[in-house]
Amino acid sequence: MICTAVLITATGIRYEQNFLLIMPLYVSLIIGMLQSRVNRFAPLIGSMNSIVYGAVYIYFKLYGSAFSAFLFSCPIQLLTFIRWNKNKSGESTVLRKMSNKQRLGLALGFPASVGILWAVLPLLGAEHVFLDSATTILGILIYFLTMFAFIEYPFFMIINGIINIILYITMLKDTPEIATHLIFSVYSFICTIFAAFEAKKLYSAQQAEISAQNNIV
Repeated sequence: MICTAVLITATGIRYEQNFLLIMPLYVSLIIGMLQSRVNRFAPLIGSMNSIVYGAVYIYFKLYGSAFSAFLFSCPIQLLTFIRWNKNKSGESTVLRKMSNKQRLGLALGFPASVGILWAVLPLLGAEHVFLDSATTILGILIYFLTMFAFIEYPFFMIINGIINIILYITMLKDTPEIATHLIFSVYSFICTIFAAFEAKKLYSAQQAEISAQNNIV
């Protein structure tokens, strides 16, 4: 986390970047650390930070991502914290798995949603439309999976992390100051990998506890 903060600062200075454009990244360093531990306070901080991110996305003409930040990330992360806090388990929450019907609905709905957004964004003058569409829909999906504490959410975060890294790499040539966000995306990607392992371990421990209680009864 410290190394990433130093790299973000150095890159921001190198490209004389407005501090407001990189400020949410410093907050996200803490959020990423909390997410890697499946900590229920991560969405609370993320909810407030998403408002700043929305403004940054508008600056970079990533209107799909801005739409997601304002209308989905902020309120849903706040609801996530409330729900996780009601079903808390230590510093985390009680996790569960998606049903087969839910997975089928996801498989059918996701590509359709990406296609719709892909058609709409060019009308708004957005750039990098396909990648912006994919990461926007994935982001919205992740918010809901996280809110309902489905164990699959960190695995979709890994996929979204890869797409974000690719998106920022493609933007580097025309928008070199996006390098600060690229650096953070790599850090965030590493955090989501830790989160996936932590969520799996936590879910197994919770299921073992439930099984033990049922055997006692």
